[in-house]
Amino acid sequence: MSRAQISALVFGVGGFGALVAATASNEWKVTTRASSVITATWVYQGLWMNCAGYIQACRGLMIAAVSLGFFGSIFALFGMKCTKVGGSDKAKAKIACLAGIVFILSGLCSMTGCSLYANKITTEFFDPLYVEQKMGYAYNGATSVLSSRTKYPGAEGDFKTTNPSKQFDKNAYV
Repeated sequence: MSRAQISALVFGVGGFGALVAATASNEWKVTTRASSVITATWVYQGLWMNCAGYIQACRGLMIAAVSLGFFGSIFALFGMKCTKVGGSDKAKAKIACLAGIVFILSGLCSMTGCSLYANKITTEFFDPLYVEQKMGYAYNGATSVLSSRTKYPGAEGDFKTTNPSKQFDKNAYV
């Protein structure tokens, strides 16, 4: 039982560390501004570089997730059977259960913040009237599929995969 608690604490603290790294990261949105193939410029934006309303909401959710993750780690440490702090086994079981609930709330806050940010970026990317940063977005991770699709309004299926052979033929770089 103690081995399972120690591994759960390690995973919880590791998740908390990943959450802190993701919150502080500057790679939430990666934009490319390429005037030609040779001179491409990458612009990185994080949660702390802009003060739009949805970014402030994402920032608040991520800070709440970090705070909840910190307290969840403390509660998990006190709720382990191998520690001397926390009282009887019954009290430690309640503290460990509280730690699990706090970790779940932390995960929900971080998932909501990341999903809200990704939804806004995807909506801006596919909006034909949004011209501010139409130079191109690069998605990291599982959303990289989105960068290879183009939306055609009124077309069959709403999405059409671009054909790379026609897009990058010999006349594309002239």
